Amino acid sequence: MSDIRPDLVAGLSLHEVTALMDLSSRISLASGEVLFGMGSEASTLYLVERGRIALTLPMQVCGREEDVLVEERTPGQTVGWSALIPPYRFTLKATAPLETNVLAFTRSSLLEYFGTCPVVGYIVTRNVASVIGQRLQVFQAMWLREMQRLVELRCA
Repeated sequence: MSDIRPDLVAGLSLHEVTALMDLSSRISLASGEVLFGMGSEASTLYLVERGRIALTLPMQVCGREEDVLVEERTPGQTVGWSALIPPYRFTLKATAPLETNVLAFTRSSLLEYFGTCPVVGYIVTRNVASVIGQRLQVFQAMWLREMQRLVELRCA
């Protein structure tokens, strides 16, 4: 992954990163292509290699479904952490807003590797927890803005 140090492998040695990357396969996405849908089975974790992935929340807006942007993930960032966290269902929709390459890691290959290298499994799991924590902060900020708006409407 060029000079970008992916968030998934922070704290790993170059040898450990190389071994982990050898488990991946590259997927190319065209502009507008969906990587995964909200609620679909999550069996693969992804790293954005080039381009961007838009994570959206499908919602009913004025009687039609609209994808509301939650955040975008850029090169070096992890997408699809649900592949390692039960119940193994994606919590958002992921779409490539432009031509994008991702590295795909199947849950089974990761878990098998972690079984042989538990220290790597611990570090990667800790890194995934950090990605989840970032997502929770995004949703907390969104929820707080909405609550403030509702309170202000009540006070008006």
